[in-house]
Amino acid sequence: MAENKTRRMCFNLNGLMGGLIATALLLAILVYLSIWAIKVQQENATTYYQLEDEANIQMISKDNWKHYKVVPNAEQGAK
Repeated sequence: MAENKTRRMCFNLNGLMGGLIATALLLAILVYLSIWAIKVQQENATTYYQLEDEANIQMISKDNWKHYKVVPNAEQGAK
């Protein structure tokens, strides 16, 4: 058989180059997710809430979300 001389090398990512590209891609995903997690944590750490009607909160209930109220920014400094 004749050897194929029209190989497309741009799609051939075997060996060391493919490993480097996969590692760089995984590191980029890790950095993105880490930055996103830090941003979410900072936003939620500064969001305060107040419990209302604590006596009626049940251990397992889909309606527990009705018992807390997010405190607006203006009221945060007053407490």
